[in-house]
Amino acid sequence: MLEAWGVKSGHFINGAWVPGQPGLDVFSPIEEASLGRIAEATEEEVGAAALAAAAAFPAWAALGAEGRLPYLLRFAEEIGARTDAFATVEALDAGILESRMRHGIVPRAQLNIRHFAEAALTLQDRVLETAQARHLVRHDPAGVCAIITPWNSPLMLSTWKLGPALAAGNTCILKAPEWAPFSSALVAQAAEAAGLPPGVLNLLQGTGAGTGAALIDRPELARISFTGSTATGRAIGAAAMGRLVPCSLELGGKSPFIVLPGADLDLAARTGALMYRNATQVCLAGTRLLIHEGIFEAFLERMGHYVAQLTVGDPREAATEVGPLIHPRQAARVKAYVDGAVARGAEVRWGGTPSSVGALYFEPTLLTGLPASDPIVQEEVFGPVLVAQAFADEAEAIALANDTVYGLGGVCFGPEADAVRVSERVRTGFIWVNSFGIRDLDAPFGGCRQSGVGREGGDWSFEFFSDVKDIIVPQAPFEPSFAHR
Repeated sequence: MLEAWGVKSGHFINGAWVPGQPGLDVFSPIEEASLGRIAEATEEEVGAAALAAAAAFPAWAALGAEGRLPYLLRFAEEIGARTDAFATVEALDAGILESRMRHGIVPRAQLNIRHFAEAALTLQDRVLETAQARHLVRHDPAGVCAIITPWNSPLMLSTWKLGPALAAGNTCILKAPEWAPFSSALVAQAAEAAGLPPGVLNLLQGTGAGTGAALIDRPELARISFTGSTATGRAIGAAAMGRLVPCSLELGGKSPFIVLPGADLDLAARTGALMYRNATQVCLAGTRLLIHEGIFEAFLERMGHYVAQLTVGDPREAATEVGPLIHPRQAARVKAYVDGAVARGAEVRWGGTPSSVGALYFEPTLLTGLPASDPIVQEEVFGPVLVAQAFADEAEAIALANDTVYGLGGVCFGPEADAVRVSERVRTGFIWVNSFGIRDLDAPFGGCRQSGVGREGGDWSFEFFSDVKDIIVPQAPFEPSFAHR
């Protein structure tokens, strides 16, 4: 099926496609139809990718930002040239809305590459002047980077990491997500067509337990950038610390969606319905609705009105707003969370059951009547299930917002001064005020607590993907002395 869209199979190592040994079956969540098998990289193939990246690093780093710019601009163009393929493939293997791919994600992926390629041009133009010295601050390429991305948005998240990593002068090994691997192959094909030198970008297919574990153990790695579950992030961090390899970990979330008195209820309710996009398989979605008790029922009634208008269906159809869950295991997980919560006394305000559309579709669901300690309130479901709680005042809203181990994102609706004041006290990496989903490439992105380590975006990405060096030039002739100063 995917051959019609020109998707190559196997690994991409040192500028060549390697068939590899047949591994995992990949199924489309749309109809659970087989899309083919991916290769499980052997230790030898993982080693070959790491050695190729290490061999390619000196020449790629030596090009400088200006020398790398034409390659990366062509890379962005080649991604755009494959818009139809990316849209179809990610709908088929990840269940992402095809219209969103065409009009949102593919253009953003191109921008991820272009933006960082151009921003890198100013990396070495930083001088700190003090009375004693002139400090020439450099961002030197770090080396070989492992880029490990999840299945819920493979193109967007891989380019979000590859853009700054490559622009900073590093070489990369992209580990494709096992449940949605095929757009990663298209990324490698775009890099190949753009003429990136062999070894600069390598692709490995396979499982996390097999290929992923072998990759993070490679001694050639200088950086590991991972987006995915908190449990996997802990394992990667533990393995990397043994060799002091810096990690950027963007992990799970259970973000609050706060609605304060005086909020624009219609705007908040329409935004709340957006939380079901991509079947809420989005780490930054506001899945805990925290609503002031005085407007609790009015808000839920209004949000329910908008949720009732959402279409659950085939992500290739233009009318669809909520697609399928990625895998039978994920569908079973979501149903188990909801059934367990209902057994513990949760009230189902809407949804609560699998959809008649198909086995991997679940109706947008809202549960109320649960204590803050309930598992479905505390844990990341990663499906179209939200919970709602009422609060009496700002202090309680903040306490409820912070009553979780996570700290990725958040949303706060209310009069601007009130919403900003509350947002300042919520322990999270970012929080949207009277809005949702605004992402600027120069702004920091990442979580705190169990939601991750480090920040991505703008200078924060370059700080991670570079070895920052200070060249110190004295302002006056230097005289060596053992005198205490």
